[in-house]
Amino acid sequence: MRVIFAGTPAFAASTLQALIESSHTVELVMTQPDRPSGRGMRLQPSPVKQLALAHGLAVAQPMGLRLDGRYADDAQSAQQAIFAAAADVMVVAAYGLILPQWVLDAPRLGCLNVHASLLPRWRGAAPIHRAIEAGDAMTGITIMQMDAGLDTGDTLRDCRVPIDPRETTASLHDRLAGAGAALLIEALDAVAAGTSVATPQAAAGVTYAHKIEKDEAPLDWTRDAVLLDRQVRAFNPFPGATAQIPLNGQMETIKIWDAQALTTDGGATVTPGTVLAVSDAGVEVACGVGRLRLLALQRPGGRRLSVSDFLRGCPLSVQQHFVLPPQKDAP
Repeated sequence: MRVIFAGTPAFAASTLQALIESSHTVELVMTQPDRPSGRGMRLQPSPVKQLALAHGLAVAQPMGLRLDGRYADDAQSAQQAIFAAAADVMVVAAYGLILPQWVLDAPRLGCLNVHASLLPRWRGAAPIHRAIEAGDAMTGITIMQMDAGLDTGDTLRDCRVPIDPRETTASLHDRLAGAGAALLIEALDAVAAGTSVATPQAAAGVTYAHKIEKDEAPLDWTRDAVLLDRQVRAFNPFPGATAQIPLNGQMETIKIWDAQALTTDGGATVTPGTVLAVSDAGVEVACGVGRLRLLALQRPGGRRLSVSDFLRGCPLSVQQHFVLPPQKDAP
């Protein structure tokens, strides 16, 4: 079939690579505009754009797709490119723009989405992060026929992927990207053969994976250590869990890249955030329930280090205190 592909990050690039290697033909690639990145804040193309250009594929990068919106000129140019592609189907994987109805209706067979969860659980922007944060034991990939709702369309294919006990978003992302690419080709082949069956999503079990915000990064030491362990793993690599502690007379924000929940607590009178033990095996910090052993840390402007290497350059001591983050207003 003739395919338009829409995607932006590395997760999507895996699917585009599978499409390029398949029997289907990619007529157009749509991706987010280049963004400033790195210390020099130079414009950088997305992983999908880099892959598309390497294979000589046509690329469109509209700022928006609403024909009556702020970026109407971009949308009109994208519309011309989409119509010219005369695609049978559009494949969408982590694109980052909402598709208005005219886009959904443009391909002869509509738009298929590669979604990183077992729908209807974790509809929305951050299904991988939220599954780890919630302590899910299982996730997966769903190939969905897109409609006007937020990940509400009928499902064509799905596969289950177990979440390992020490899984991070980075590691789960890579496994799901490979699974999604393979499953998408299966779904496309079935659509082309006329054997695809669409199944409505269940009405029960709907959850929403809200976008990850940077202000979620600070660890709240009054919480259960198990929950903080999940937060650390869910926020690796973005935005990275953080904790503040006074060092050399000033407050420093430390990134926590790896940690382990311990059931042993610090005693009823120990304030959450108190450092209880320091060794090359880890820095143990009192929590509301249990304690969290910090295993990999990073100072501002520094590199990610194992706890033993971190302590050589930044000694910590028992009874030091990580500060509690400001409490958010109740919704």
